[in-house]
Amino acid sequence: MTNPPPDFTTARPEDLDDLHDLLNGLFLGGFDAESWTIERTLLEPERTLLARDGGELVASATAYTRDLTVPGARVPAAHVSMVGVAPTHRRQGLLTRMMGRQLREVRDAGREPVAVLWASEGRIYPRFGYGLAAPRLTVDCETTELRLPDPTPAEGRLRVARPAACRADLERVYDRVRPERPGWSGRDERWWGYVLGDPASQRGGATELRAVLHHGPDGVDGYALFRTRSEWNEAGPQGQVTVHEVVAATPAGYRALWRMLLSVDLTRRLTWRGAALDEPLLRLVNEPRRLGARLVDGLWLRVVDVPAALAARRYATAVDVVLDITDDLLPENTGRWRLTGGPDDATCVPTDAPADLACDVRSLGELYLGGTGLVALAATGRVEERRPGALAAAGPAFGWHRAPAGMEIF
Repeated sequence: MTNPPPDFTTARPEDLDDLHDLLNGLFLGGFDAESWTIERTLLEPERTLLARDGGELVASATAYTRDLTVPGARVPAAHVSMVGVAPTHRRQGLLTRMMGRQLREVRDAGREPVAVLWASEGRIYPRFGYGLAAPRLTVDCETTELRLPDPTPAEGRLRVARPAACRADLERVYDRVRPERPGWSGRDERWWGYVLGDPASQRGGATELRAVLHHGPDGVDGYALFRTRSEWNEAGPQGQVTVHEVVAATPAGYRALWRMLLSVDLTRRLTWRGAALDEPLLRLVNEPRRLGARLVDGLWLRVVDVPAALAARRYATAVDVVLDITDDLLPENTGRWRLTGGPDDATCVPTDAPADLACDVRSLGELYLGGTGLVALAATGRVEERRPGALAAAGPAFGWHRAPAGMEIF
């Protein structure tokens, strides 16, 4: 006689210690006690799915209630995290059931037309309709090999501070820059606490987190969050700078911040994991190949409500196109939808008209933030042109003037 499959429930306060133990094991110590103290402040128990088998917690998934910058707008987005299944219960369908239930709950609630996540392994989530919406670049370079243009008097001044002491300035700059960058998420007081939280266990032997602020003519207009690690060998100092965020509202501020980060005393290397594909740094340094930039996956996006999601964002040029969408997990999305819109507004309604283009919901997720070219996706065979010329006509509309970027891993 086989045991019945574990059922899912929402979390209760008494479940949190077990959830901590499960996650700390699944993510190889990434949820140590100090980190968990911060994570608990973010947790929404009513949005946290758990599965127990004989009293043992064996699977979890949660979602945070936040908004997301998309081309020309902000939309509510389920920020999915803490997804995992105990190694003793893999390949029993738990993950499939859990992700399906979570998507169904998001859809039925009717508040969030999209969901987003960071994937520990990129091959997992496409089967649930998530598309890679915001790839990123990692930078790993020898700073002695790089130079930026010489400073000008307009570049203002820099100031290093503890992040907690300048948090109000950080918030103002982030809120000023965020509307222009698809893929950035809203940060309330709890989320700023998470971003600036600095567990010693997560520093990898480096210093505590530091902030450097750029003061321009109108006040603080840029900041960077970074830490340093001391290293020496027979040739002398070989220290490293690890950059966490660079947010600048002006070109002068951006240049000044990077000039400092690339020239910290006693350091010879710099790493950064959050560069956008259109990062200005690549066009500022004297030898871009020395940045060691490498393309990796970043933010994954799942369209939960096709008409609501497509109507919520804006489009770079006028568009009038009929899309034939397939969605195996949320059948309400399957069908033909007429999208009309442009830079100022958009509508998306069901239609019986012949389709111009056809794709699955995963492909729609890749297109949604404007970072994936429609024609490029069609070249993979995942977008089908049903009406000749539809790709060329609609392609520019789905792009955006800034590449999407997922800077903050949640």
